[in-house]
Amino acid sequence: MASDRAPGSRKREPPAPINLGAAGRVKRLGLVSAMSLVTLNVWTGSPLLALWIGSRVQAGGPPSMTAVAVVAVVLAVFSVVLVKVLSTLGGVHDRLIGRQPGPREPAPWLRSLRGERAGEHDRELGLTTLERVLVVSVVIAVVAFEIWFFFFSGSPVGTTSGR
Repeated sequence: MASDRAPGSRKREPPAPINLGAAGRVKRLGLVSAMSLVTLNVWTGSPLLALWIGSRVQAGGPPSMTAVAVVAVVLAVFSVVLVKVLSTLGGVHDRLIGRQPGPREPAPWLRSLRGERAGEHDRELGLTTLERVLVVSVVIAVVAFEIWFFFFSGSPVGTTSGR
C-alpha cells in the first residue's frame, strides 16, 4: 500500500500524556480557568470598559465623534491585549502538558495554490485546550444571545415604544 507522505518523512506521533501529579493538575485547572476568564472578558469586559471610557469622554447630549473614536480605539487596544494574553496562557498550558508547538504555517491567503496538504500536523494532534475553550465560549455566547432574543427581548411588532 502506497503512502501519501513524502519518502523519508516520519509521521509525528502525538505526545504521550504526562503524569503531572496533583500540583500539575491544579496548575492546568488554573490555566484553563484563566483562559476562560480572559475569553469571557473578550466578549463582555472589553466592550463594557470601552463604552465606559467613551462615556467619560462624552460631555453630554448626542454622541460626539470623539467619544465614538475613543470607544473604537479602546476596544481595539483591549481586544489585542486580551488576545495576546490568551495566546500566552495557551502556550504555557501546552508546555505544561508537553505538547510540542506545530510548524509555523503561512496565512491561508499567502499559501501556494499547488494543492499541498495543509494542516497535517493539526489533524494528528487535534485541538489545543485554548481552541476548545474558545469554541465553548462561542457556543455559550450564541446560545445566550438566542435565549435573550427569543424569550426576553420582547417583540417590536405592534408596539408603539419606538423600538
